[in-house]
Amino acid sequence: MTFKELGLVEPVLRALKDEGYSNPTPIQEKAIPILLREKDLLGVAQTGTGKTAAFGIPILHHLYKAGRQQGKRKIKALVVTPTRELAIQIGESFTAYGKYTGLRNTVIFGGVKQGKQVNVLRNGIDILIATPGRLLDLMNQGFISLHDIEYAVLDEADQMLDMGFIHDIKKIIAKLPQKRQSLFFSATMPKTIVELSRKILGDFEQVTIKPQQATAERVEQGVLFVSKTNKPKLLVHLLQDRLNDSVLVFSRTKHGANKIVKKLGQAHIEAAAIHGNKSQTARQKALGAFKDGKLKVLVATDIAARGIDVEELALVVNYDLPNVPETYVHRIGRTGRASASGIAISFCDAEERAYLRDIEKLIKQSVPRLANHPFMDDVPAESEPLKPKPKGGGNRNNQNRNHNRNRNRNRSNRFGNSGNRRHSSGRNSKSDD
Repeated sequence: MTFKELGLVEPVLRALKDEGYSNPTPIQEKAIPILLREKDLLGVAQTGTGKTAAFGIPILHHLYKAGRQQGKRKIKALVVTPTRELAIQIGESFTAYGKYTGLRNTVIFGGVKQGKQVNVLRNGIDILIATPGRLLDLMNQGFISLHDIEYAVLDEADQMLDMGFIHDIKKIIAKLPQKRQSLFFSATMPKTIVELSRKILGDFEQVTIKPQQATAERVEQGVLFVSKTNKPKLLVHLLQDRLNDSVLVFSRTKHGANKIVKKLGQAHIEAAAIHGNKSQTARQKALGAFKDGKLKVLVATDIAARGIDVEELALVVNYDLPNVPETYVHRIGRTGRASASGIAISFCDAEERAYLRDIEKLIKQSVPRLANHPFMDDVPAESEPLKPKPKGGGNRNNQNRNHNRNRNRNRSNRFGNSGNRRHSSGRNSKSDD
């Protein structure tokens, strides 16, 4: 199927052609026809599959067909998303897909002064992309009215619930007109999303793309066992073989992200951090340099897990394993996007092995153990990759174990690790808070 076969208006088709888009992705192919019929929708698909275009294209199509508004423009479409980075990314997509339609969009988020955002709103817009907090703030001040909304989107709905936005979302929904088209898009499908969708969506349809595949298909994964004290050395060792690659490093905490940047700087590896304590200007400067290829290493907390879309991102490093298994899926989904391939490497210390088991339970597969690096920590027997029990006796079991070890040694070479010296080190008891 092509976008032209979907029956989209000419200005949107022309913009898609400019972007190099000819065939919709699976989530777009299934969702767009439903949305063109103005049905409510719950869409579930892994990161990097094109969810933004899946809801953005039909909204632009409908608003363009409705004709230009007379007088001051009123907000007809609202997209609510959890983070500033993701809001900006969605705004860029609407601008690209709608550049020939004459429709106006703007993005609002907290962490910056509201003056410029308010001025744009006063001039009138058709589409608003917003984070929940700033949206409610400007609504309470009387700068935003949702009375004319015809299309309402909750993007990354599961993450918004994880981040504690449920009460804000309910307040926003309560201000929307009863007659509207409502869209939920999410990377995962927890029970809370199902329950909320039944309360808010009308007579909705559901599109789920490959629910059995929890991780990006083109991402090659691996885990390196290492003590907490040796994680900085291992990261430096890993990056020294990839000085020309774009690498996104995930830290569990803001303080930890700053420490990682400092350690890399001491090894003469330039890096920058983005997290909630950084100003919006600093975050956008670092993210812009990373996207442009001027900065090769970006260290982020989970505010960036779904808000970064970088072409040819070669490697994601989970410096700290997340304690929420779904977060792992979102993190590694930053690489291997669209038709590209990618690699995701996770560091695992003694206290994170329970997190690794939870992740493997969620994704229904073992993350391959990479047994060949110079700072290797002891790998406990219970953390060996899960394998079906052999039908034969003990000799076959030993053969399987040896084969698995050899396979992981070979795989480690593909991940850019070198050296096979084992270093022993003590273990710290707590991770950064």
